[in-house]
Amino acid sequence: MKPDLDDIDHKILALLMDNARLPVTSIAKAVGIARTTVIARIAALEKRDVIAGYGLKLNQKLAQPAVRAYVGLSVDARYAPALIRYLQQLPETETLCAVSGAIDYMLTLRCPSTEILDKLLDQIGALDGVRQTSTSIILSKRIDRGAL
Repeated sequence: MKPDLDDIDHKILALLMDNARLPVTSIAKAVGIARTTVIARIAALEKRDVIAGYGLKLNQKLAQPAVRAYVGLSVDARYAPALIRYLQQLPETETLCAVSGAIDYMLTLRCPSTEILDKLLDQIGALDGVRQTSTSIILSKRIDRGAL
């Protein structure tokens, strides 16, 4: 069940996703409500598991290896479980999402170099059941509100 969130909840969440350490007084000022109301709303969002936790985000130069890429995968359905197990054990796998449309999965890879990415893509493309891959290298993040 999707939780009911009003505009103020959405604004608070957007501010916290940009900076989870933002002082409550700054949130209150930005949203236009009392500081105690912000505290109560954040507590309610945590209690309802809308806010699942808080994390640490390192400076991108420290946290991100040199190359990240999105890889679209078309896969024969009977080979999907083995593919998922293989990708699960790869340290370069950041995310794997089942998607609708022309491809079956969207994979995000993190590699220290384009050479390693190239070899890894060859290995993935050669797996049983992988019909096609399509790769886009991520050049930069313009907006990042993703969960940590």
